[in-house]
Amino acid sequence: MENEKQQLEALHDIRKMMKESSKFLSLSGLSGVIAGVYALIGAWLAHKAIMDFNFGYPRGEEAFMVEYQALIMRFFLICFCVLSLSIITALIFSANKAKKSGEKLFDHTSKKLVWNMMVPLGAGGIFCLALLYNGGHCALFISPAMLIFYGLALVSSSKFTLHDIKYLGYLEIALGISASFFLGKGLLFWALGFGVLHIIYGTIMWFKYDRKT
Repeated sequence: MENEKQQLEALHDIRKMMKESSKFLSLSGLSGVIAGVYALIGAWLAHKAIMDFNFGYPRGEEAFMVEYQALIMRFFLICFCVLSLSIITALIFSANKAKKSGEKLFDHTSKKLVWNMMVPLGAGGIFCLALLYNGGHCALFISPAMLIFYGLALVSSSKFTLHDIKYLGYLEIALGISASFFLGKGLLFWALGFGVLHIIYGTIMWFKYDRKT
């Protein structure tokens, strides 16, 4: 009886090891917190840019379009900087965590993780460009679309990393859908999704996983 119990425990340990070996477990909760801070700073800069842009100032249509395009470029620059800093920070913290646990940062599993994230993110990025290209009210759906596609990317990639990430994905999708009903509050929802939710999620992940290492 004792021998049978030991065999069952051994099988359980083997199954657990096989399951963990198929997942990328080096994601850092602290990097999520910092990414959220980047997003909040970016949202503040975008809000400041909107406040600096005088929509009611009388000028010709051509001058207005030039200034409006400059405003859009500022938005893209802010988003690019937030995304770049978030990726760099995630790579640095994940590399340190992988080194401590004796794992490789770039292996077959991490490549699957990246691929499952890039497909929805790439599609979402192209869709957002299409919304911007069509202009008018279409551009108001950019913020909801970013949140929804980012949430889909998290859910899609969750099977290759910590399963908790799918819950963040569900919240991002729900927030994006909600934002589509309040188009004038796109920046607020963007700050909540990429800023506040990341900080909350990263803090939970740090206490749940990172603090133990």
